[in-house]
Amino acid sequence: MTGRSTTAVLPPSLRARLGVVAVLAALVVAVLAVLFAGHSRPSRVDSWIVSPTADSVRPPLRYVADTLDFLGEPTGSVLTVLVAVACCLLLRRPRAAVLAVAGVSLAVGTATLLKQLVGRTIHGPENLSYPSGHTTFFTALAFVAALLATDRLGLGGRAGTSLVLAATLVAGAAMGWAEVALGAHYPTDALGGWCTALAVVPATAWLVDRAADRMAARSVDPPVGAGSRERR
Repeated sequence: MTGRSTTAVLPPSLRARLGVVAVLAALVVAVLAVLFAGHSRPSRVDSWIVSPTADSVRPPLRYVADTLDFLGEPTGSVLTVLVAVACCLLLRRPRAAVLAVAGVSLAVGTATLLKQLVGRTIHGPENLSYPSGHTTFFTALAFVAALLATDRLGLGGRAGTSLVLAATLVAGAAMGWAEVALGAHYPTDALGGWCTALAVVPATAWLVDRAADRMAARSVDPPVGAGSRERR
């Protein structure tokens, strides 16, 4: 039970802090969903940040935006997750590998469901925009990577939480910028995607740890009645 393979993917020192972050992020997602439900135009905040829906980014930044956007597309996201899983397994962190798949999938799935429920559109009624699935994906992946780094560096609660928040902020901002720059999303869509990942991944990590701990306990504890049968 003390082997490196059983190390919690969500360290106990981070659970309370990231739990609070998850709750606050979920509230932001819900508030924005109510505010923008059924809308098909940018909000005042969106217009203040940038002129939404304008595909105005030019080379060389255009290449950066296109590359980031590709990472959030089906082919790019699958390849990226496979690389993440391989890294986790090489570092002998199977729980992190599971989280890389389950956490990212659940976060993106939640974003997809929210798009259907909220119904905010951009560039026509067929293009659902809130929250940004690309931003959700990249933020969730960064969350997993930050948890892995926290474990490897042996960081405590405050330092570990700071690392997770910094990593997800950089990843969310980068992908959010790319999606807004390419005219695929409003800025508030990116914010919603960032918060969706912050709400879903910690809960998924906790569930992964719970399931893995139960499996480990069952493999160690002998079945009920096994001792009495051996004595006979």
